[in-house]
Amino acid sequence: MRRTTCSDSLATCESRYGWRWLMLLGGLALSAQAQALSLNAQEQAGKRLYREGLSSSDAQLLARVGPSDLQVPANVLPCAGCHGTDGRGRPEGAVRPPSLDWQRLAAGPGLREMNGRRYPAYRTATLARAIGTGVDPGGNRLDPSMPRFELSLADQRNLTAYLMRLADDRDPGVEDEVLRLGTLLPQDGPLAEAGRVVQAVLEDGVEQINRQGGLHGRRLQLVVIDPGREAVSTAQALQRLAQRQVFALIAPLAPLLDSAALERERLPLVGTTPRGGGGVWVFDPLPAVPEQLLSVAAHARIALGLAPDGLQVVYAGHDQAEAAQSLRQRLQQLGFSPGPAQPFEGQAMAGEGIVFLGQARAFASLANALASAGRTPYLLAASSQVSGALPDLSAQWSQRLLLAYPFVPGDWSVAGRQALDRLRQRQGLDTRQTALQVSTLCAWRLLVEALRQAGRDVSRERLVAALEQLHDIDTGLTPALGFGPGRRRGLAGAHVLQVGLPGPSFTEVAPYSAVLQAP
Repeated sequence: MRRTTCSDSLATCESRYGWRWLMLLGGLALSAQAQALSLNAQEQAGKRLYREGLSSSDAQLLARVGPSDLQVPANVLPCAGCHGTDGRGRPEGAVRPPSLDWQRLAAGPGLREMNGRRYPAYRTATLARAIGTGVDPGGNRLDPSMPRFELSLADQRNLTAYLMRLADDRDPGVEDEVLRLGTLLPQDGPLAEAGRVVQAVLEDGVEQINRQGGLHGRRLQLVVIDPGREAVSTAQALQRLAQRQVFALIAPLAPLLDSAALERERLPLVGTTPRGGGGVWVFDPLPAVPEQLLSVAAHARIALGLAPDGLQVVYAGHDQAEAAQSLRQRLQQLGFSPGPAQPFEGQAMAGEGIVFLGQARAFASLANALASAGRTPYLLAASSQVSGALPDLSAQWSQRLLLAYPFVPGDWSVAGRQALDRLRQRQGLDTRQTALQVSTLCAWRLLVEALRQAGRDVSRERLVAALEQLHDIDTGLTPALGFGPGRRRGLAGAHVLQVGLPGPSFTEVAPYSAVLQAP
């Protein structure tokens, strides 16, 4: 099979973090790259004004629209909205925004012609007049749909400086015939097999798109770099992706990836939310663990009759403390009254039900500590965190375990199952790590759909806007996925499954539900 992937190993990844589905589903080279255009501070400020309608002084810019000079914020009508991030203009109905190619506007002597009008070559002063008054160098009125912007002298200079570079400026990874994507996947260590699964799914997606002619006339390429075992090696790996000019990050398997680094690089990510939380640039198809556990807690209150003060939030590991506190607050909003979140340090915990956040080993230790104390409360947890502990639990916990699953085989349509089977056949995958296959496939489909909607004139900002507009996407493998301007998770709840022991066996006791607000 022809590969369109470039791998680069940095170090062995020995992190023990991972996402295991287990039990229910049978177990869970690139040539030299073109460099992005380097812009100076003035040109960067002009780019921000052109694309976002924002002044370098952070003062609000105003635009006047129509014959009545209606004033609106300039960020509602940025230049790129009509002329495109590449400046070539996108016809909309009867309106044909002209190209802003500076070579065409200003180069050489003589008259220019645009939209049936003749005018002398633009100069910086006449361009400023056209932007402010809607009159071109020949005295012609521009189309009435053209907003007139009230710019300071500094903003005029910034914008003109950027327009002189606009024809050559594209976001990293966007070339005439290629769109380059990147990911971080371990090549060895405990997560190596999971990394190979993710890489196989992504490579398959790239190949299938390219067989169909690519997206908007561009072939897709995938750059894969090993994140290594440490936070510093992960940061270096991300920097190497930036140096290789990738447009967006897809389904990385890098537990130590820092979301702040993505913000600095302005690099969109579709896949698992990195440590430190999400942000404007991160879109995660699956719900966070606290959101999953809200569905389990709501079921426990209704079906098991747990009292509002009967739940205790317990976490294992400092990395879970923030999520535990967030979960406690959300439970309070839903009418529960749990005490302060408690760290597990080997002791038996109180409560009719214990909502646990942490990894499988700590979960097994908690169950053993409770059993030794003669207590068997209901244990509520996320399958992605604790399923590895289930084979070692004693039968006394049978029917006392309630686990959250973002999706289950019952969500699979015939078409979705067939698509997954074909992918497995092409890539030599089996049913192990099914959840990882499905989550990666969903991330890929969301990214591809957003790229389709963003169009040929794609930019990172347009990709983010397109992702925000994805609603009720039918993957055939999960509940419907969707994002929004204030929503960066594709799902907001979980199925609830009760565990029988020994076995283990699973019974779905509550279908997927999104718990968004207090009933």
